[in-house]
Amino acid sequence: MKTKIWLSSPHMGGEEQAFVKEAFDKNWIAPLGPNVNGFEEDLQKYNEITAAAALSAGTAALHLAMILLGVKTGDDVIASSFTFSATINPITYLGATPVLVDSESETWNMSPVLLEEAIKDRIFKGKKPKAIMVVHLYGMPAQMDEILKVADRYSIPVIEDAAEALGSKLNGQALGTFGKLGVYSFNGNKIITTSGGGALVSDDKEMIAKARFLATQARDAAPHYQHSHIGFNYRMSNIVAGIGRGQMLVLDDHIALRRANHQFYQDLFKDVVGVEVFTEPDEKYFSNHWLSCVTMDPEVCGVSREDLRLAMENENIECRPLWKPMHMQPVFADCPFYGDGTSERLFEIGLCLPSGSNMSEADRERIAAVVKTVFK
Repeated sequence: MKTKIWLSSPHMGGEEQAFVKEAFDKNWIAPLGPNVNGFEEDLQKYNEITAAAALSAGTAALHLAMILLGVKTGDDVIASSFTFSATINPITYLGATPVLVDSESETWNMSPVLLEEAIKDRIFKGKKPKAIMVVHLYGMPAQMDEILKVADRYSIPVIEDAAEALGSKLNGQALGTFGKLGVYSFNGNKIITTSGGGALVSDDKEMIAKARFLATQARDAAPHYQHSHIGFNYRMSNIVAGIGRGQMLVLDDHIALRRANHQFYQDLFKDVVGVEVFTEPDEKYFSNHWLSCVTMDPEVCGVSREDLRLAMENENIECRPLWKPMHMQPVFADCPFYGDGTSERLFEIGLCLPSGSNMSEADRERIAAVVKTVFK
């Protein structure tokens, strides 16, 4: 059996163990500690934002973001349909209704046109949405200028799900810093990882302070255990944060390597008619290219997405279809949806390709060999 080439595997930089060792040496084996504080400061500095809370998962950050914005049972929350279920699940934790909005074809992210259509229709039906949750898919910036104009027009706060987009920028500004609140993920497959973890960021210090309070079981300031609010066990551990501190040292290197993989795929498919590599619309957009993706029109290139995926699988190379849109998922099938078929078509013809920052030249040669065989 040939060695597995993963879609996106963890990639350590070498300094992580020093931070973890310090936590052991000083007995900071706790949900809080110097590494947590340091990791939050690293995130604030890197993204040029005022405050950050290191948490147990990106999902926890999304959940807290909606609590901070006052989302309650029966409320509407608008969200991208073309995403992973972790974006939508926290809406249901609060008893709110996900209102799903389709993508536009340039960035594959939420369509500003359909967003406004959804808002108008929900208001007409007597339910002004409480929040808008925008996803930056595969590291690609959404059309935030247009989305924020729509959101401002109706005075609806924006949460950015930048789980896949740490290090990506729009007009030179870090993703996750455009909305009222931004969310990052450090899951094992992300551009940097803490094995599991996430962060909530904002320029509103009071909101982040409240997030930290709620994430630490909402314990009141008292010598005894006293609670006036429902809290959560959502804080990142000091051990995990140590991994994150080491990973921050190589974040820009990892972005450069992922972008090099993207260039490899552009070169590989440049002469294949009917195959397009997903890339930035123009110079305003800077994607970390967390995952490199292609769309394949089988009527033009004679090969389907599944043909290539199975050929790769046969060589022990992991590829994956694009996210199946949430409005097509059985669990969210009854949610309101505003769309034009864009994400359904992308799901039908799109494929995520191996994109890890630790891919070797030999890995790329194996991938190229399969592509050349399939499109011979």
